[in-house]
Amino acid sequence: MNQSSLSSFIWSVADLLRGDYKPHEYGSVILPFTVLRRMDCVLAPTKDKVLAELKKKTDAGINPDPFLRRKVGAAKFYNTSPMDLPKLLGDQDNIRGNLYSYIQDFSPEARDIFERFDFHAQVERLAKSNLLYLVTEKFANIDLHPDRVDNAQMGHVFEELIRKFAELSNETAGEHFTPREVIRLMVNLIFIEDDDVLSPGNAVVRTIYDPTAGTGGMLSVAAEHLMQHNPAARLTLFGQELNDESYAICKADMLIRGQDVGNIVPGNTLSEDGFARRRFDYMLSNPPFGVEWKKVEKVVRKEHEDKGFDGRFGPGLPRVSDGSMLFLLHLVSKMSPRVGDEGGSRFGIVLNGSPLFTGGAGSGESEIRRYLLENDLVEAIIGLPTDMFYNTGISTYVWIVSNKKPAARRGKLQLIDASGFWQKMRKSLGSKRKELGDDHIATITRLFGEFVEAEQDGKPISRIFRNEDFGYTTITVERPQRDEAGNIVLGQKGKQKGKPQPDSSLRDTENVSLGQDISEYFRREVLPHAADAWIDEDKNKVGYEIPFNRHFYVFEPPRRLEEIDAELKQVSVRIMKMLEELAE
Repeated sequence: MNQSSLSSFIWSVADLLRGDYKPHEYGSVILPFTVLRRMDCVLAPTKDKVLAELKKKTDAGINPDPFLRRKVGAAKFYNTSPMDLPKLLGDQDNIRGNLYSYIQDFSPEARDIFERFDFHAQVERLAKSNLLYLVTEKFANIDLHPDRVDNAQMGHVFEELIRKFAELSNETAGEHFTPREVIRLMVNLIFIEDDDVLSPGNAVVRTIYDPTAGTGGMLSVAAEHLMQHNPAARLTLFGQELNDESYAICKADMLIRGQDVGNIVPGNTLSEDGFARRRFDYMLSNPPFGVEWKKVEKVVRKEHEDKGFDGRFGPGLPRVSDGSMLFLLHLVSKMSPRVGDEGGSRFGIVLNGSPLFTGGAGSGESEIRRYLLENDLVEAIIGLPTDMFYNTGISTYVWIVSNKKPAARRGKLQLIDASGFWQKMRKSLGSKRKELGDDHIATITRLFGEFVEAEQDGKPISRIFRNEDFGYTTITVERPQRDEAGNIVLGQKGKQKGKPQPDSSLRDTENVSLGQDISEYFRREVLPHAADAWIDEDKNKVGYEIPFNRHFYVFEPPRRLEEIDAELKQVSVRIMKMLEELAE
């Protein structure tokens, strides 16, 4: 069964729920039952071995838990019930109680998944509506074993279902997951320079972390990518997720993959760091952008003020209306230290355009950019096409951040304009109308890997800058107050005595690039127009912004007036002709 037909089949359960459930409530039934059937199928081949081992160890008075875990193979969970979903159908009158018993016989980490779904409440509601048997029957008749539906396909199924449920409830599906082709691109970029990890047969051990894990898509794609290139490598997955449903799905996926589910934690990453003492080799994130962080403002500000650079938010805090840069800082704080030629981290994060330029010198956003660039942490920023995400059509950017830059990249930042690299989707999914094809991903990866400036069709698509090219000093230009007679007003007291007093109504600011001499700039650009002006050097502030689009702008001269005039005359003639036809 392919992914599309599987999603449609599972979605057909909605036909049973219609009337008893509102459309936006379908997910609370379909998602946990899908997870349950997936786990059911994963355990089926080892079911008899587990039950036999349970009896053997119980009879011997030995704790069976560690022995049962060995019997289930790669899976990190087990179930000690003789039942499964198909067998539950054999006792229709007691299906409610038997289903509870079946869930209870899962190992603790698997039971937690159904508690996160609040599955008990849904079973009660289905039983009350006389739907429990019918829904169970639907799921009992589909085969979701990994041999039939691999982990990648299953991830797509969950994401498509979540997107549909989000549309029905007017929620933002993009808070839950990222388009797979965008993840593939990001995974390519964070691994591309690490030959020791990708070389077949090299049994390296690495960690990867997603602070906004959703259903685990980014972690899963990273694991699959590394497995394809180097099966001997071991990648341990870590994640944190706020939404209970998404957390439950992610945890189930990790269990089935044989990952340690203790590495997937619930909660708000910004206010409750689930890995306070951990550092990671790789990281990926698509945090919510354009979403305010007022709910966690008190905790975040306290960490910023009390811990400074010993905490996560030392460089500064963005405005409360958009917390995406807080996740950027959080990831920076999780980077493994670089010692000589060893260690270090690289991560990719998806952000909107705001973090590139919002906030003037001295603002929280500018100070964060300043910290990143002055510490030489940003390797590249890739501008993606619009209409790439399920819940927004705005422009988005992938930042690649690293504290282990190769020698050629040190002190430099690469900008790649991939806004023209897309193909139209056969069918739009929410706001997503475009997608990256394999060739597009390969081209962007090559541009990043080669680290060269490049053009396509006469337009730049890759440019390289020094970090300081994005910095500037904001100077405050003052002009004197004058009395009614036009004389300059001088200070009468203290340090201001005898000095010209500034007129706030004439005050202005200028941004001077870091590479320029401020005094020379002032003499050249200001004094010829205001001979009485001076710089208040106490107010000088260093700022950073990354005007991405400006660096890829190509001037296209306007058409000649004669050409425009001729076109207007043609239009006028057509209009007059149409009016004459109407008058006849």
